[in-house]
Amino acid sequence: MRKSLFAIGLLAISYSVQAQVLCHVDTNANMYVSEGTLVYSGGGVQTKGNGLLDVHGNIMVVGSATDNFKTIDAAGADKTDGGNIVLRLNTPASYATSTYGQLYVDGLSQSNITGIVSKEYRNAKHGDGDFYQQMALPFSDKVLSSLSAELNKPFSGTRYSKNEILMWNNATVVSETKPLSSTTAPYGYYMLGSKSNNLDLSNPPAASGVYTVSGKPFSTLATANLVDAGNGVSFGTNGNSVNGYNEKYNTYLYDDFEQTASPWAGSYGKNIYEFGNPFLTNLDLSKIGYDESGAGDDNAISNIWAVQYSPGTVQYVNNTGSSFTNPLIMTFDETTHIPVGDINNLMVKPMGVFIMKLRNNNPQTLNFNTLRRFNNTARVDGTDYSVTASKSATNTAAGTIKQLGVIGLDASGNEVSRVYYVVSPHATTGHQVSTATTVQAGTDSSNKIVTYEERLTGGEDPNYTAQYQLYINEANENNFLGKDILLYNFDYNTAGQKIVSYKFEIRENAEMLAAGAHQLSSGKGFFYKSSNGTVEEAKQGAVISVNSKSYNLYYGAPDKEVLATANETKTFSKTMVVYNPAVSNYIVRFDPSWKKADIEVYDMSGKLIISKKAVDASRDFVIELDGSIKSSYVVKVVSDKGVIVNTKILKQ
Repeated sequence: MRKSLFAIGLLAISYSVQAQVLCHVDTNANMYVSEGTLVYSGGGVQTKGNGLLDVHGNIMVVGSATDNFKTIDAAGADKTDGGNIVLRLNTPASYATSTYGQLYVDGLSQSNITGIVSKEYRNAKHGDGDFYQQMALPFSDKVLSSLSAELNKPFSGTRYSKNEILMWNNATVVSETKPLSSTTAPYGYYMLGSKSNNLDLSNPPAASGVYTVSGKPFSTLATANLVDAGNGVSFGTNGNSVNGYNEKYNTYLYDDFEQTASPWAGSYGKNIYEFGNPFLTNLDLSKIGYDESGAGDDNAISNIWAVQYSPGTVQYVNNTGSSFTNPLIMTFDETTHIPVGDINNLMVKPMGVFIMKLRNNNPQTLNFNTLRRFNNTARVDGTDYSVTASKSATNTAAGTIKQLGVIGLDASGNEVSRVYYVVSPHATTGHQVSTATTVQAGTDSSNKIVTYEERLTGGEDPNYTAQYQLYINEANENNFLGKDILLYNFDYNTAGQKIVSYKFEIRENAEMLAAGAHQLSSGKGFFYKSSNGTVEEAKQGAVISVNSKSYNLYYGAPDKEVLATANETKTFSKTMVVYNPAVSNYIVRFDPSWKKADIEVYDMSGKLIISKKAVDASRDFVIELDGSIKSSYVVKVVSDKGVIVNTKILKQ
């Protein structure tokens, strides 16, 4: 095999043509890899003594099983304290958007990788008080106890101490306490306890503004088997069964994809896989649903439902959970496997964790090796697999999936929130009663802009308005042509309002339309209408001022009769009726702006069974229903300002 090295910013470096090491950085030497550059080595790499490989850009090491990746001391013994191969965080103060050094190692035997890589790290903390920081640990055989010094906090092996280290078990659907003497596992999804905020990764104590986590990088890894996640687990009615630690499933398990169909029924909570990025490069998950005829990444997960990734925040959050930024969500059409939602942005960073949901338990595999990408966006359609390939991709011959993204921007043009409206000929309109074709994904009102489940005739379905809101909303493009989807903005006209404009992002079969384009291949396009405006074309990249709490979205221009009903203004609320496992009953969780409320509950015969007046809206109201009776109820909640919320409770 011919070996070569292409380097930029190289000082005092020597080369060896021996099979084991091609690139050698000697004592007192400094090899500086600039931001945005790529250094390629077709063989082993090593540093000696205080020799420094200072990586602000990208290093690609591709060799054979006999090549070595080493950090050695002056006598040639393994140097294990780190600091000689450093992957930099280039702008720590703006860590969420900062570029960072990346390392790709492939083809080397793992036993020949003894070199220590130091990864600079900073991230948003995942809550306040007692919380768990979720991260990947992309290092081979790293002892967990070493994290105490690196992250500047003491860890323990005691569950519930909030100082323990947990790792998610996909098969049993539970986070397991790991002994501090144990070592890291490939693709592990770790949760690190933070007792009273003693693990704040957003605020490093060091003057450098970063934490540094060190270990031996992984080379080529075996594929991960995707089968039997939660397959033998019975979650119980409303998730009230307990795991092996006597913890109720409904206290930590959330399924944003099936919650809009039949919560805690069907495959709710099953076939979910939680993984950590095992590499020190980004992962591109945009094309894992289908084979690209030899040009792809060796993944074709035919039953993929969704991927969820939070670039700097906690993954699953319920209404009482810690503070967070909404996760990125990409769902896959079951018929074509074309992705929708956050396609271009869903790149899992080094030390990032993500969640996959499959539609059933049919065995699949996931090849992490071929998902690696230096670029921070998915690669283009038709571009052969390459770790250096760039942005968005999908199989354009597979079908016609059309999507409108609405992105809420602040006065500086920064993104605050986003939602998606997706249509296709085989999509389902209205409440999802099965998982057959849905690409929908739920959210809550902490996502400042949301859409609501639609009626077959257009507009929101009042049966589900108070039960859930949607991040990705789908409808059948044939039977819902010209009918309206309601877009609602909880930020509008509030103290500290951030969202001042909307930007449109339009895709067909996952590919972006040209700037300024409106018309899709069907000859139709998306439209929008504010409550006090006229219907306008939604065009790719267009930015409009926000002048209303609610907008109507359309695929295809609405007719005059539809417009007449769409002009009616309705006030929406954050008030929701949800099941609370802590009290084993349903509760009313009020909009923060409400002071008092009247509550009425009717059984299906129309009999009034609960009536409460002037309820204090500063705390949850428990709807005291007999748990032994399986029935359905209608709940009506009226604020002191006259805002009405109606919903149903279906007890199974």
